[in-house]
This record gives sequence, C-alpha cells and structure tokens, in this order.
Amino acid sequence: MKQKLLMSWSSGKDSAWALHQLQQNADYEVAGLFTTVNQAFERVAMHGVRTTLLQQQADAMGLPLEIIPLPWPCSNEDYQQLMGNFVARAKAQHITAFGFGDLLLEDVRQYREDRLANTGIEAVFPIWHIPTDTLPHNMLQNGMRAVITCLDPNKVPREFAGRELTAELLAQLPEGTDLSGENGEFHTFVFDGPMFKKQVAITPGDIVERDGFVFADFLPARYTLN
Repeated sequence: MKQKLLMSWSSGKDSAWALHQLQQNADYEVAGLFTTVNQAFERVAMHGVRTTLLQQQADAMGLPLEIIPLPWPCSNEDYQQLMGNFVARAKAQHITAFGFGDLLLEDVRQYREDRLANTGIEAVFPIWHIPTDTLPHNMLQNGMRAVITCLDPNKVPREFAGRELTAELLAQLPEGTDLSGENGEFHTFVFDGPMFKKQVAITPGDIVERDGFVFADFLPARYTLN
C-alpha cells in the first residue's frame, strides 16, 4: 500500500520540486500540504509570501492545505507544542510520512528526523543531495516558473528582488552564489510548473528592506504573467 504523505510547503521552488518527485513516486500518496505562517504578518517566514497566495497555490494543485499559525515572537516551546499538536492530527488522519524539500543542510534534516522519531511518521527527503548547480536548470527546463521574493543583499544584488527565476538570471548571479540559494542567498515563490493544474495569477507589489533582507511582495491577480 502507498504511504499517505503530507508535504511541508514553503511556497518556493525546492518544496515544489520535492512535491513533484513524490507525486511520481508509486510508494506515496500526497494527501495535502502544510505550512507554518507568522500569525502577526500572515506570511511565510523568510519567503515573505502572503497566506492568500499559499491558498491559491494549493487550489491550483488541487491539494488541501493546512496553515499552522505561529505567534510572533515564537518560543521554541511554543513551536514544539504547536507542531506536536499538528503531528497528532496528522496521525489521526492516517498520515505516515512528511515530505521535505531540503537539499544540503544536515542540521535541518537531523532536526526534522529527531522531532518525528517515535511518532510513527517518516521524514522523506526526495531531492536530498541533488547537485544544487544543476537542479534549478532542471526545474526550469521542466516548466517550473518562480519569482524571487526575498534575498540577502550582501550576497545577491538587490535589483534581483521580484524578478522571475530564469536561466539568464542564474547566469547573472555573483560568482560563488549557490544557484539553489542554499546559503540563504534568495527565496522564491512558484506560480507554475508540472505540479500545478493551472498557473497562479500574481502581480508585483512593493519591494522593501527589512531586518537586513530585501523582500518583494506579490499579490493575487486576475491575469497571468506573460
């Protein structure tokens, strides 16, 4: 029997590509998505994506989405309690696996595995250790489209904020930049790709600098990007 799986969803390219791999894996049935959101700002942490766009992504993929609101500030104790409650709800729905889009960070993977140990839910990492210099090109060649919603201006030029991720943009990144942004260079929002049944319509909003990062806001739109 297939394992019933929920995908940890960041709104960005890596979780989207991991989802795509799991959807093609005969061992898993992707039953839905889950995302933690800053309750005060109603946005995904670091990506800065609005909850309304998260829901539009889920709708465009035909998958249910559970948003887990986190208080701001959020203590480690608060986080663990909220996530523990979520794990209990998932088990009650016969979920046996969580999917994650992690690529390289060993401490992050270890943390996820440690938190799920002895819960009856397996941590699955379908794109783990795929080379980060070729992965984004493979995503683009297979129809994924994404925009940069957050960047570290100390690593990537601030004018890249809000731009669509393309092969041309990847070629313009400073020397030494991880093309998948694994060193915190940038974060993305996916609005189309093979995991979607339809494109998510978005329109650019304000670009602001906050807490040392540059954020490009996007809003729901009634039209699609060209």
